[in-house]
Amino acid sequence: MHHTRKSWVSGWGKSVLFMMAIFLTLMTTGCTSFYVDTALKDVPPENMKKLDAPKPVQLLFEFQTKDASNPVATQKLRPRVEEIVKKTGVFSELSPGPVSSGAVLSIVVNNVVLTDNAAGKGFVTGLTFGIAGSAVTDGYICTIVYIPDGNAPKISKTVRHAIHTTLGNANPPAGAVKSASAEDAVNTMMRQIIMNAVNDIANDPSFK
Repeated sequence: MHHTRKSWVSGWGKSVLFMMAIFLTLMTTGCTSFYVDTALKDVPPENMKKLDAPKPVQLLFEFQTKDASNPVATQKLRPRVEEIVKKTGVFSELSPGPVSSGAVLSIVVNNVVLTDNAAGKGFVTGLTFGIAGSAVTDGYICTIVYIPDGNAPKISKTVRHAIHTTLGNANPPAGAVKSASAEDAVNTMMRQIIMNAVNDIANDPSFK
């Protein structure tokens, strides 16, 4: 994977300047709150696909911003991704390198911002920056691809999620669940989006 370092810093005016990185502490002079969207929910343990004989797989992970690889976020979030996939129980072992069967699980999470005028129908680049009294939504697109072996066709699934950020007195979307911090919101989003994606792969009729 080709890595292109992107800057996430942007300024809005002289009185308020802050930076949000997916996994770092938000620094701001205003009152900022984070809410995880509830359209996508956790997969209950009893609903997770159960396999008689799980197999090992090579796990590939990349975090992107506007379709461009973000190596810093990838490195930060990879341990969390490995932990989540292990908890699904779908695979017996996760390896950073090739496994004997040739099985590969590729997970790409792309961070985009939902535009107001697109009403959730389109995506534009960037992370979340704003001023007091504003509300913005970060969209996350998880694309997961599983290849059982070198000769088998791939299985591909896409799952979407969102985190809403409010500043000042802006109201969050109805039903969104407030998180203690930006990091907690990201952890919840990652858990839900990846567990749903892996479960979708495991429930595909072609999965073996």
